[in-house]
Amino acid sequence: MPPVLTLYEDVFANGAALALRAGARMIFLVHGGVTIAGRALRDGEAWCGEDAATITAGGEGATCWRYEFASPPAPAAAGVSVREKLSVTLEELPAGELLLRGDSVAFPPGGCAYRHTHQGPGIRCLIEGGIRIDTAGGSTSYGPGGAWYESGPEPVFAQAADRPSRFIRVMILPRALLGKSSLQFVDPADAKKPRAQQYQILADAPIARPKG
Repeated sequence: MPPVLTLYEDVFANGAALALRAGARMIFLVHGGVTIAGRALRDGEAWCGEDAATITAGGEGATCWRYEFASPPAPAAAGVSVREKLSVTLEELPAGELLLRGDSVAFPPGGCAYRHTHQGPGIRCLIEGGIRIDTAGGSTSYGPGGAWYESGPEPVFAQAADRPSRFIRVMILPRALLGKSSLQFVDPADAKKPRAQQYQILADAPIARPKG
């Protein structure tokens, strides 16, 4: 079966824990405090790995966005509310060895990303502000917590709202892009224009290609 890319929102009560089976994933801490594989995370930090791991919330609880690639579902756990925000079956993957990239993409008020493509599929989720995504002949606006999928080859234009806006993204890319941008402009002239968006890499990890 084709692999699936899924975004979950996990809400933890004080001290609650969620055990995860082995699988490629990135976990972004929206707010609160958690410990994963011995590493403590605070707001806006992320953890990435493929081994089995346990997320344990601190005394104030926590909310996480968990991006899972070809991973088995997590078993139910006391004190943890798990909600699937978006799940996409990836009928096509980049050829060869793979890379999981997670990053934060921020726009100033009114900033835009000119029509562009990426070299692999991914899920985005808006953490602040507002954004309009134009792709495949349609236009959709998202507010905080809104999640959307981009296939990669399908051109996209992004228009931020009149306030600072930022989304958290995980893409599955060719491993040859380790440390390199996956962005490709549809109009070569746009590559010479100043870019409004700012990037913060959260994870850039080689991962195993799913079997089958």
